[in-house]
Amino acid sequence: MNGDDTDQDTTLDSQRFVDGSDGDDEQLPPSTDEGGTQSDRAAEGQSGDRGESAIRGSDESTAGDRKPTDDHSDPETANGADTDSASTVRGGVGSSGVDFDSGGDDADSSVLDDVMLDDVGSEDPEEASQGLFDDLLAGDPIFENKEVLRPSYTPRKLPHREEQINNMATILVTALRGDSPSNILIYGKTGTGKTASAKFVSTELESTSQKYEVPCEVEYINCEVTDTQYRVLAQLANKFVEKNEAVIDEELDDLESLRERARENPTVLAETEYDSVAAVEDRIEQLEDDRESFEQVPMTGWPTDRVYSTFFDAVDYHERVVVIMLDEIDKLVEKSGDDTLYNLSRMNSELERSRVSIMGISNDLKFTDFLDPRVKSSLGEEEIVFPPYDANQLRDILEHRAEVAFEGDALTDDVIPLCAAFAAQEHGDARRALDLLRTAGELAERDQTDDVDEDHVRKAQEKIELDRVVEVVRTLPTQSKLVLFAIIMLEKNGVHNINTGEVYNVYQRLCEEIDVDTLTQRRVTDLISELDMLGIVNAVVVSKGRYGRTKEISLSVPIDETEAVLLSDSRLSDIEDTQPFVQTRFDNDSN
Repeated sequence: MNGDDTDQDTTLDSQRFVDGSDGDDEQLPPSTDEGGTQSDRAAEGQSGDRGESAIRGSDESTAGDRKPTDDHSDPETANGADTDSASTVRGGVGSSGVDFDSGGDDADSSVLDDVMLDDVGSEDPEEASQGLFDDLLAGDPIFENKEVLRPSYTPRKLPHREEQINNMATILVTALRGDSPSNILIYGKTGTGKTASAKFVSTELESTSQKYEVPCEVEYINCEVTDTQYRVLAQLANKFVEKNEAVIDEELDDLESLRERARENPTVLAETEYDSVAAVEDRIEQLEDDRESFEQVPMTGWPTDRVYSTFFDAVDYHERVVVIMLDEIDKLVEKSGDDTLYNLSRMNSELERSRVSIMGISNDLKFTDFLDPRVKSSLGEEEIVFPPYDANQLRDILEHRAEVAFEGDALTDDVIPLCAAFAAQEHGDARRALDLLRTAGELAERDQTDDVDEDHVRKAQEKIELDRVVEVVRTLPTQSKLVLFAIIMLEKNGVHNINTGEVYNVYQRLCEEIDVDTLTQRRVTDLISELDMLGIVNAVVVSKGRYGRTKEISLSVPIDETEAVLLSDSRLSDIEDTQPFVQTRFDNDSN
């Protein structure tokens, strides 16, 4: 009898013991085979390698390991050996004399321990789940399509912007006739629908050009991210290189197919511009050379003239009208001057096959004041102004988006009017209104409520305001952070109606603490005015009669959250405790 059979049966019946199965009720004769102890020891030694596999598929493995008995073997003897070794577990007391019920010897009882541990480890992952997300998913969903409420989403309809959209379409329709349209400058405050409207018109322009088979393309660049002449030209060059390669690859596929057909039947060339197979091969060779000549512009390292030349050649490779949309165009001018706009606006005089038009989008109505007169005259051929939305218009926009974004009755009646009212206070910012509505829905989801109500909107307003404050404070220069930290220290020590002199005294101590150059009091006064403009502090000029005038300063933001953001700065985190400095100043003043 194979020794593995004994091991397998022992392991199998151990599993049955764990599962509570007694197997057969018949009394088994005591085993005279002393291999039971050896089987236990073997199982103990193999628990890491074979224990788990034996448990999961013991019936199959046992049958697989057994060798068929020959004609001379005694079936009863073979069966007896198997049942004897199985009785080690089923009988409670094995042939080795170990009592499993009473614990027995540690070495032998480890067989059972291993089996039980392996059995727990093989539990179904779904049954082992602790339900961490089950409770969060238990409620009815509030959102149907949350992406509709994000600024990046371009809707199919833009309420209250029909006039501006029609103006853009009237200007750009020239591109569908193969001519270069006038350059356009779009102005308006944040959240007035400038970018969304421009993208909507651009999408319509490209789809219409495909319908009429007119080569017209729109390229979008965010100048807040791509803010130098090199980056703008490199990004444009690489886009047109990729498009040219795609056009060449498509034409090569067609020509190679034509060449094969023409070799078999030259008459197929009659309906083409090629008069022979050799002419087709010449064109294929030319296209392959063109494709090899294209190269991607690295993001750094090339002279600007070479980048511009690569972009120029890529644009002019074949006939097309190109509209270059420069969002946040004022950021580009602020960072790298007007050289980029000058080069782009003068391209048409040099291009042979293509035409280029510029569409600039800006929040700053006065950014053209800093442009070269020649650039200004060529760039601002058409101007479109986007006015702020009023509360009723914002309400229409939110209702239009909410129909798609939320489940049927997820919003109470006062949610959209309240979001519109809050956003109307922020200069008619539709982006702010959408953020409010989305955040209110997310807060309702976290509360596991069935609908979004007014309370969720007010909490969302507080959260968004705090997030804005955190971002503004985090990006302040170090000197402005020190001035703000000084104001916080004064307020935390019970000082009210803080004046500029008090702020400057604490500011000086903070500069000494972290070894930073100290600005003059006049410059610190300017920094306080900048913090006032950002809405972080409230600085009011108060007359003191014959003692002159002074600024009374107070915080306009949550003190604890603002302090935490300031201390997250590695330089300000070195400030251990400024209270003694503040307290010392008051002690000196009281003497």
